[in-house]
Amino acid sequence: MTELTHLDESGAARMVDIAGKPVTAREAVATGRITMSPEAAAAIRAGAIQKGDALATARIAGIMAAKRTADLIPLCHPLPLTRVAIDLAPDAAGVTVTATAATEGKTGVEMEALTAASVALLTLYDMAKAIDKSMVINDIRLLSKTGGKSGDWSA
Repeated sequence: MTELTHLDESGAARMVDIAGKPVTAREAVATGRITMSPEAAAAIRAGAIQKGDALATARIAGIMAAKRTADLIPLCHPLPLTRVAIDLAPDAAGVTVTATAATEGKTGVEMEALTAASVALLTLYDMAKAIDKSMVINDIRLLSKTGGKSGDWSA
């Protein structure tokens, strides 16, 4: 079993010491999906949500969330992100979000990518809830990560 790095010898939560790790280029890609009624999906695609442009708002929210990940996830290190990209793929049944986060640092950006995807999806829910309160957010997951001591990984 892999050792849990966020626990000390007594089992207490701790922030991992990354002082001795080398700086490397790192990137992570995460995805998730929100499904909804055809009416809500059509309104998002048409830019006809009463609150404004749902896709543009979700994109900005995802980028902002990635930048605030260390404020939201207690044991995450604050990272100098070099890039955050949010891809939104709307269709007749909802929207698929793909978030990419990159840095040159001592620790990975998986949590930043996952946070960006999650908040973009939550923003879409908020923007369209007047049309459909039964929307479902699901399948949030890491697709890939590159860089660092553990190397590359993909789903």
